Amino acid sequence: MLPLANNVTHDNWSTWILQQRHGDDRAHKRTVRAEITRYADRVLDDVRLRPGMTLADIGTGDGLVGFRAIERAGPAIRVVMTDISAPLLRHTEENAQSLGVREQCAFVLGSAEHLEGIANETVDAATMRAVLAYVEDKPAAMREVYRILKPGGRFAIAEPILRDEALEVCMLKQLVDARAFNTEDPFFPLLLRCRAAQFPDTEEKARSLSITNYGERDLVRFAIDAGFTDIRLELHIDVRTEDSLPWETFLRTSPHPLAPSLEEVFEKEFTRDERAYLEVRMRAIFESGTQLGAERVAYLTAKRP
Repeated sequence: MLPLANNVTHDNWSTWILQQRHGDDRAHKRTVRAEITRYADRVLDDVRLRPGMTLADIGTGDGLVGFRAIERAGPAIRVVMTDISAPLLRHTEENAQSLGVREQCAFVLGSAEHLEGIANETVDAATMRAVLAYVEDKPAAMREVYRILKPGGRFAIAEPILRDEALEVCMLKQLVDARAFNTEDPFFPLLLRCRAAQFPDTEEKARSLSITNYGERDLVRFAIDAGFTDIRLELHIDVRTEDSLPWETFLRTSPHPLAPSLEEVFEKEFTRDERAYLEVRMRAIFESGTQLGAERVAYLTAKRP
């Protein structure tokens, strides 16, 4: 196991998971927690969770999947939790201690592409939830999971597919550049600057970023190339009206760990007058209750033969 000693108390991963994901709002945090617990249960169902197994939760974050596995399977399960973020891993180890399950857990610091802290063929199952999206070398991560799994071991992921969000921003840029909107109204150019701070606004940029340079079919190809069999993928697309949040909470959230919050975008990218104008327009749309949001999640399961 790799040491957790590190003087860094915060990084973008821990900041997002512990604060920006829910805007540091307790009520919204409970809502988010309930939603992501559904993802955790789905991947645990897909690896056929059972007492006595050793589970590797890759990119564990705050330990949601691993702690949920212990809650469901009891004291006879062992969980290896890995993460690239030392602050998050320390936070998760502290939570394990407070929950009284520290002896069932092992903690490995490192990226999904380099799981040197886990020996070959030593885990019965492996899970990832919203991890591959942020991994530069996704095929390497798949090969590492294959390496640590015992023959017959199962692998399951739930990954956000963010490519469409980038394509929407790219289309907005094309329309703004072509002056397709009323040139007297600055709303769409300002909106583009806001959206481009969180997602790439050209196809070239989208191809260069880990969060947008792949789609659900690529996940299948990566699994095949790594040697997995019994591969199954489901793409779930849910389109619904956005959650009814206080505007102040929404300002503090960001759509993914690599994106600044809307509040940070306003402060860094806009003049006071530009922010005042754009915020009035955006807030009116947000508080109308008619704004639609789309969530795209790919569930993949596979087995090491």
